[in-house]
Amino acid sequence: MPDNRSAILQCALNLFAARGYDAVGVQEVAEAAGITKPTLYHYYGSKLGLLKALFETYHTPLNAAVQGAAHYAGDLPLSLVTLAQVYFDFARRHPVYYRLQLALVFAPRHSEANSVASAWNAQQHQSIESLFEAAVRDHGNMQGRQRLYAAMFIGALNTCIGMWLNGYTELDEELLQRVVRQFQYGIYS
Repeated sequence: MPDNRSAILQCALNLFAARGYDAVGVQEVAEAAGITKPTLYHYYGSKLGLLKALFETYHTPLNAAVQGAAHYAGDLPLSLVTLAQVYFDFARRHPVYYRLQLALVFAPRHSEANSVASAWNAQQHQSIESLFEAAVRDHGNMQGRQRLYAAMFIGALNTCIGMWLNGYTELDEELLQRVVRQFQYGIYS
């Protein structure tokens, strides 16, 4: 017997990533999963419930990995490389989901899709902001800039991942080192 819950999630992920959350209806997800709309509603309650389940499934482990990597032990370059590796590895393992969550971060601000994506991404931002807050004691010039640095670092990583998703670059060790090194030039000045 097929696992309806997983099949629904996978079909929703593929459809939302390919066409956008707002462009896909519940009936289309149900048909792609080979189930009825009432079955989808039984498992997820609504299209929004389905989107929330996707974020819970994928972002829970990503946020845990980011939180674990965002530990400052006196070596900021090492912490940044470790964080970049977490993002690159996750994107390689889940490219379809990564594309979806990137798109939803840039969805209209008060849309349900943006609200879901922003809530989950805020957890990552807070973890990385805390890393920079901890580094202030060794790098006093960072004082008061932690929020901006977290946003800029995540933005740099997401830009590289977006370029990879669109076939413009490889997510390799060289790119990882280059993006971290370039970011560091800006924050230490």
